[in-house]
Amino acid sequence: MLELVETTLDDDKAQDIVVIDLAGKTTLADFMVVACGTSTRHVAGMAAKMQEKLKNAGCGKVPVEGLPQADWVLVDAGDVIIHLFRPEVRAFYNLEKMWSKLAPSEESPFADGDGQAAG
Repeated sequence: MLELVETTLDDDKAQDIVVIDLAGKTTLADFMVVACGTSTRHVAGMAAKMQEKLKNAGCGKVPVEGLPQADWVLVDAGDVIIHLFRPEVRAFYNLEKMWSKLAPSEESPFADGDGQAAG
């Protein structure tokens, strides 16, 4: 499925495609893919095509969030979560930095000395 996602984004001229391996970081998915479109129209078009391609590949219903504004669109393909952004929105949230830094053995930066969430 990851190959289909990458190929579809490449065909749609997505920019700055980053694949993050989520193994050992979360049980939400196996991979997160982050990419940019050049405008809200480009982001919305990529999301709609991605949803169609995944559905045609047998993924069933593929939830999409954020499509009306298309600043940040999330496509949930089960094992692969796709985030499509306009460049300035991507820079603001910087998801790939956050998810790339968290290694399975690292403590949360919000944890107290015993590894538990502070608060």
